Amino acid sequence: MSPTEMEALKAAFEMHQAMNIEVFYWWCTAIMFMIHAGFLAYEIGASRVKNALASGMKNILTLAVIIPTFYFFGWWIYNAFPGGFVPVEAAAALPWSTSMGPDAADLGTGIFWAAFAMFGATTGSIMSGAVIERIRLSAYLILAVVVGSAVWILAGAWGWHPEGWLLQDLGYHDVGASGVVHAVAGFFSLGVLINLGPRIGKYVDGKPMAIVPHNMPMALIGLMMIIVGFFGFLGGCIIFNGGDTGWTTIYNTPTNLSAFAFNTLMGFAGGVVGAYLTSREPFMTMSGGLAGIITVAAGLDLYYPGLAFVLAAIGGLTMPLFGRFLEKRGIDDAVGAVAVHGWCGFLGVVFVGLFAAGYPNVGDAPEISFTGQLLAAVIMCLLGFIPGYVISFGMKQFNMLRVPEKVEALGLDLVEIPARPYPETVPAQDIVASTLTPDMPTNKV
Repeated sequence: MSPTEMEALKAAFEMHQAMNIEVFYWWCTAIMFMIHAGFLAYEIGASRVKNALASGMKNILTLAVIIPTFYFFGWWIYNAFPGGFVPVEAAAALPWSTSMGPDAADLGTGIFWAAFAMFGATTGSIMSGAVIERIRLSAYLILAVVVGSAVWILAGAWGWHPEGWLLQDLGYHDVGASGVVHAVAGFFSLGVLINLGPRIGKYVDGKPMAIVPHNMPMALIGLMMIIVGFFGFLGGCIIFNGGDTGWTTIYNTPTNLSAFAFNTLMGFAGGVVGAYLTSREPFMTMSGGLAGIITVAAGLDLYYPGLAFVLAAIGGLTMPLFGRFLEKRGIDDAVGAVAVHGWCGFLGVVFVGLFAAGYPNVGDAPEISFTGQLLAAVIMCLLGFIPGYVISFGMKQFNMLRVPEKVEALGLDLVEIPARPYPETVPAQDIVASTLTPDMPTNKV
């Protein structure tokens, strides 16, 4: 084979490698859409009938507002703020730059932007479940843009970017986004919930009352769909490199999909077992699978699978307890989002410091340490909580945050979503029980 033919073969191989990278993240992004189908289903199921469509509409609109705002300024924030609050030069990430549009020579920017945009949409959907049945749709969408296109990606710039100060100064390790996505979104939601207040009827004489989901099977199926989507989410957290480098973490340390497969599945199983032991309730048990994955996500590349199961079980065990702790203090988190994402995200970051201390980081970054992970976990929680609380407090002062009591009592579907989720007026069981025959006229209700 001549040198010219060798060069041509090499160029073709490199092009196919680059295309394989594109295809991998393309399908990760597609699978991540399942997360939002799941959020939509479980929030509709977790709502009462009078609020079912309003809960679903929030999830549809979450994607529609976060995707474009993440394009216009979210991607720039990631590239411009790795060192803190002072931006560095990041002209290539501005929406009018050549790289932020179709470019046959650039096989990376668009596909990475898409994966990160879906991470952002996930943070908005995390908050969405916590605030169902009483928040104004307009207020929710503003808050979703803030957390999905600004707050979480600032955390990502600090903790994921190669020059991020949490990595460079503290040795921060969070390969599966326990902190930068889940802790941030969970504690942002907590800040909003404090100002939003509980649903009417949630507390009687200071005692929390159960507000039962109208369709528990739909809620459980939705949660399972989120678990499916998480395989795309976690796949998007791993770097597919060409040449002989192979798979690496976001920190350029070696790993592979096998490591993620072991510990994701063990995390799911441990979380379900743990949540079942302390709740014995279907919704919390299924939520435990998500809590377990989040608990081990930060160290997916490092844990022995048996350890991952134990840590996930701890996350699952404590998640319902943390939820009850908040409920007793007047926090009405309708789906346990703060406990599942905030608490377990915090645990996930801290556990890496406990069980992977001393593991080396890339370049000159300090090795993983308990002190560094604990401090970074607290920073992630504060970075989420402070803007969530401050912005929602401002909305509350201008009566922009919550729907009026009359609207809440009637149901948001009647006012904000002029449609009915179940318009049939004759119950199907009438026919099934032979009280009516199919050809008989029915009475209108």
